[in-house]
Amino acid sequence: MRKFDLCVIGAGPSGYAAAMRAVDFKKKVLLVEKDKLGGAGIHHGALTSKTWWELSREAYTISQLSNTLNLSPPKHNFEKLKNEVRLAANERMSLLEHHMYNINVSANEELFTYMQGEAKLISENIVSIHNDSDSEEIQADYIILATGSRPRKLPHIPIDEEIILTSDGIDRLTEFPKSMVILGAGVIGCEFATIFSNFSQTKVHLIDKGDRILPFEDEDVVKVIEHNLEAKNVLIHRNSQLIEMKVVNNKVQYILEYTDGSKEVFVVDKALISVGRIPNYENLFDDSIQIEMDNRGIKDTLTQTSLPNIFAVGDITADIALVNVGELEGRYAVERIFGTPTKPLIYENISTIMFLAPEVAGVGLNETKAQELGIDYKIVSMDYGCISRAIAMRNTQGFIKILVSNDDEMKILGMRVIGEHASSAIEAVALLISMDKGIEELTELIHPHPSIIEGIQECVRMLTNKSILKPSVLRNTMKCGCFSNKEYKDIKF
Repeated sequence: MRKFDLCVIGAGPSGYAAAMRAVDFKKKVLLVEKDKLGGAGIHHGALTSKTWWELSREAYTISQLSNTLNLSPPKHNFEKLKNEVRLAANERMSLLEHHMYNINVSANEELFTYMQGEAKLISENIVSIHNDSDSEEIQADYIILATGSRPRKLPHIPIDEEIILTSDGIDRLTEFPKSMVILGAGVIGCEFATIFSNFSQTKVHLIDKGDRILPFEDEDVVKVIEHNLEAKNVLIHRNSQLIEMKVVNNKVQYILEYTDGSKEVFVVDKALISVGRIPNYENLFDDSIQIEMDNRGIKDTLTQTSLPNIFAVGDITADIALVNVGELEGRYAVERIFGTPTKPLIYENISTIMFLAPEVAGVGLNETKAQELGIDYKIVSMDYGCISRAIAMRNTQGFIKILVSNDDEMKILGMRVIGEHASSAIEAVALLISMDKGIEELTELIHPHPSIIEGIQECVRMLTNKSILKPSVLRNTMKCGCFSNKEYKDIKF
């Protein structure tokens, strides 16, 4: 029986990161994957959906330029676009394969082993690995579970990945559907609504059980996203409950009931079910393995499960399901096992991006969450129309918004940026949040000009009454206020 210091089950982002961190410690590590290297993060998740988003943005730009040239909007070839998405996934997977198969050469030691097969824990230290041609049992001092997640399915909806799809079924489409309904108005649902509406070849319906999409996000952010979706002919079903969805004559028929009790029947070509993801832990353990879990995933304390030598990272746990979080957890677990982490595992300063129109980037708290937690705060915001780079891009839709503590220290609690280059604007603030710092670090920092991040500096200068542009003059584009005792008040300068 072969023996390893560490066995990592699952070669998605979190598992791959964990395995490579173990190599840093000169440990003998086995990485096992039953499907494709890279997991959903490459093949059915972040990379593929964001490649679709980038292609759709280009398509929408071409469409807008066609209008200025008095040309008919172009029709895009779905198969060619899909092939481009596959090339992106294969490019990333090839990079990981090349890196993986040469890591021992680089380390000058036989530290890393990769196996294709389905892994199952026989005991706390024994893992059985099966594939089409062979089976083997290995022994490992420590085990990291990183088997990821899959789209959630609803029992009353006949998902066939042909007419009624999850995100895993997008690559089975052969052409743009003329119409599509998306069930779920969270991030993934809204991203796909953005993608398909950008190509202008699909009439998109979006089912939202509340009065607005993205219910966890601030209302001012949501208003911009909703406006842009509806401008692209997206039909948002607000305050609606799905009563029934079925396939009739190779089309999707669905019935909605609204909060006023009325019902309505719709027929579209395809449906996309986007109601979250569930962890993959079926058939992962022998019955003798007693590990604590619930319907959200495996329970863990800073990545360690109820069995002291077994750790869980990424989507298989109940923590935030993001690629960057999974990688962080994978590396942290290895540092706990073989060393001492230099920094605690915290989630408050994790940066996120929503690939919408326009993109939305955030870190830390937004107003919705701060109010939910009963936290008093000051808030400052600036429209993109005040930022030179946005003016130069001829796209001033968007704003920067920063929350700080409602005291003299004004420690940064969070930030939201909606608009072009939003994702490039948040890392400095994420670092300050992790350092528990206030805004003084940003007030005199020299940013490149022209850049979107100059707007961040002007925002924090507003809080210290040192801004170049004065909010007392530009009341509609620069705002500063405070939330205290459950009331919001404008701050006057």
